[in-house]
Amino acid sequence: MRRHLNILEFALSSLWRRKFKNMGLVIVFALIVFVLSSILLLTHAFKREAVLILKGAPELIVQRIKAGRHDFIATDYMRAIEQMPGVGRVIPRYWGYYYDPSTRGNYTVIALYDGLTSSLDMLEGDFPAVGSRGTCAIGRGVADARVTGIGGRIPLLGEDGRLYQFTVTGIFRAESAIVTNDLIVLTPEDFREVFMMPGGSATDIVVEVYNPAEVANVARKIKERFPDTRPITRKEILRTYDTLFDWRSGLILTMFGGAVLAFVILAWDKATGLSAEERREIGILKAIGWETADIMELKFWEGFVIASLSFLSGLAAGYVHIFFFGASLFSPALKGWSVIYPEFHLMPTVNPYQISVLLFLTVIPYMAATIVPSWKAAITDPDVIMRG
Repeated sequence: MRRHLNILEFALSSLWRRKFKNMGLVIVFALIVFVLSSILLLTHAFKREAVLILKGAPELIVQRIKAGRHDFIATDYMRAIEQMPGVGRVIPRYWGYYYDPSTRGNYTVIALYDGLTSSLDMLEGDFPAVGSRGTCAIGRGVADARVTGIGGRIPLLGEDGRLYQFTVTGIFRAESAIVTNDLIVLTPEDFREVFMMPGGSATDIVVEVYNPAEVANVARKIKERFPDTRPITRKEILRTYDTLFDWRSGLILTMFGGAVLAFVILAWDKATGLSAEERREIGILKAIGWETADIMELKFWEGFVIASLSFLSGLAAGYVHIFFFGASLFSPALKGWSVIYPEFHLMPTVNPYQISVLLFLTVIPYMAATIVPSWKAAITDPDVIMRG
């Protein structure tokens, strides 16, 4: 054990003698790890947020498609769907988007329906009372953008050109703030009036299925009964979110491909050979009695110290950047196009698989690039090494 500690001590002193070169190497290495770990951690955190959002989402949603686009669905479809085996409640939903010129933001507007209040926890206040008119609940982002609170008023310009005023009864939150930040909740009567919703129609239909294992079968039966519909299951929505975030994270990784390429060049330069000073040091160690195994252990410790310090520094910086500074560098690319971005703090979480992949993509290649040329020099005659 003392022998190994002595070799480790010598490795540290050797690194310190070339401290400026090694510090530059650590900075570049840590920067690469920071970029990669930030993207991986942010993507995993967003996927986790999506799961939390959809935990209370409907198991099955039925939309009507016309000319390849989402269209209003007739509420007459509900009676036929209710009669299908295994189907429970069938609920119409009313929702859409509203562009606010004063804040240049897009709001998500949804009407109250059975099940909405159970999936959202109120921060303060309450939802609009069923049957009431002129009241609404809004998200924190809307409240901040319009500088209002409970008891304040939110104007919405209807599709008929009239200006509708709504009194804020609550500002709410959910387990994940992403879903509520730009949300406005109205009563169904107010929603239909503002958006001039045709009678006997809804935006989509929520279908309750008693047995979760039968959701796919119910969706298939609905599609066969109504060919112009598109049944969407919760699993399909989750899969879409996974694909979306994977695609966007891949796009960001492509943008930082130059940084990754710089690291590859750095590792390749390390692998092509040692400097004259390093080769001379190996020759002297061999001449004074060091074995090849001792030199290999020395170079292993040197590479391990640099790689570990760089990896841990880059990973820690990426963790702090994502979970304490709101991922300010990369989050706009992953959040999307909305002007009113949710101001939220992601739940700190680390995916061991992604960290393992990052470890094998950065540390292992660098260690190999450090040890291989050292082994070639260590098996060479010391006199030949020192002569150059």
